[in-house]
Amino acid sequence: MNMSNKAQSSEYPMRINKYLAQHNHGTRRGVDELIEKGQVFLNGRKAVLGDKVQESDSVEVRRSGKMPTYAYFAYNKPVGLITLAQTKTEQDILRSLPKEVTQHKVFPIGRLDKESEGLIILTNDARVTDRLLNPKYEHEKTYDVKVKMPLRPNFKEKMEEGVMIEGYKTKPAKVESVREKSARITITEGKTHQIRRMLVALYNEVTSLRRVSVMNIKIGSLASGAYRKIEGEELQVFLKSLELIT
Repeated sequence: MNMSNKAQSSEYPMRINKYLAQHNHGTRRGVDELIEKGQVFLNGRKAVLGDKVQESDSVEVRRSGKMPTYAYFAYNKPVGLITLAQTKTEQDILRSLPKEVTQHKVFPIGRLDKESEGLIILTNDARVTDRLLNPKYEHEKTYDVKVKMPLRPNFKEKMEEGVMIEGYKTKPAKVESVREKSARITITEGKTHQIRRMLVALYNEVTSLRRVSVMNIKIGSLASGAYRKIEGEELQVFLKSLELIT
């Protein structure tokens, strides 16, 4: 598959793994594997790790075998479960799921900390990772949040104008369903513990955080610890929004 250049001219020369990732061939780690397998060609020769692409270069990926079969699942992570374990002794999402899901070699897109719960998207489609997690795309993620102390009268206003956390001003959040100690908050970034840190900056503390949607994927009535396939129109809308299909 030959690729036309999508990046701005000022970005060249560009590392070949970044170039391939921008052209939806996977994460940088994933495309490094394509290069190591000899499936990437730069101007007719096999590419090597560290190659740089000029705007006028020809880059081609020649995959062998069948095209990958992608799988997508919505999973409701319970409180107390790690998203992705760092050791073999820890229980995480993948180790808690049946073979029906894990046989697809899926992985979680993004994380929820151990004390948070709610929607995690699982897939074996590496193209989704950057498109969903890179803040430049500004995809919405919505959370139901409960806090320790009554929310201040200006809470909605402060959240929607952006909050300073450790020298960085967040992008404006959307705040709905505000009650004395709870609110529904939508953000387009995914910085570590972002909502918890935003509430601390506004002199409060999160006691419960539940992600209820990622873009058009909603947790709905999915029970804690349960999963379902993402398919049909729901999947089509999701992939179109990520510009992975037309």
